[in-house]
Amino acid sequence: MGIPNKSEGFDAPYVVDSAVRIGHVHLKVADLKRAVGFYSGVLGFEVMQKIGEEAIFLSAGGYHHHIALNIWESLGGSPPPMGATGLYHTAIVYPTRAALATVLRRVLAARIPLEGAADHGVSESIYLRDPDDNGVELYCDKPREVWPRDAKGNLAMYTRMLDLHKLLSEAPSGSAVSTGPEDL
Repeated sequence: MGIPNKSEGFDAPYVVDSAVRIGHVHLKVADLKRAVGFYSGVLGFEVMQKIGEEAIFLSAGGYHHHIALNIWESLGGSPPPMGATGLYHTAIVYPTRAALATVLRRVLAARIPLEGAADHGVSESIYLRDPDDNGVELYCDKPREVWPRDAKGNLAMYTRMLDLHKLLSEAPSGSAVSTGPEDL
């Protein structure tokens, strides 16, 4: 399957509607309980629905689901090998720096290693792996008015070190830390 070109009826450029958004990510996991322990127990996503012991749908704020996990084709499986195509990471956006700091505190309390932390000019990001070795980015956007731009007004993102100590200082005091889901 190739990319369509002009001769295939795509003469005019198409720009997707600005209201379009990514609705959810659906991940194949090796161990459902372990994956739910991470996404619900550590990151705090709410369990919306279970399909037996094979699939679970998780949400932030009561949406039907932002993250789905299943073992239909992957029970006991291993992650794809390096050099294979597939998902690079799932990016979860938090509404504020304080919310990002709270989840960072939870990740550290759960002793989940960080792979990186960066200020991209448009956002601040924490990078880690879930229990199935899927990449996860936890981030918050900066206000659009401070996004870096070049002389022509084009977006000019960058990657700089993020001060995690300063970020953690913005977490509300007493942020609760859970050890895992109680219902599984």
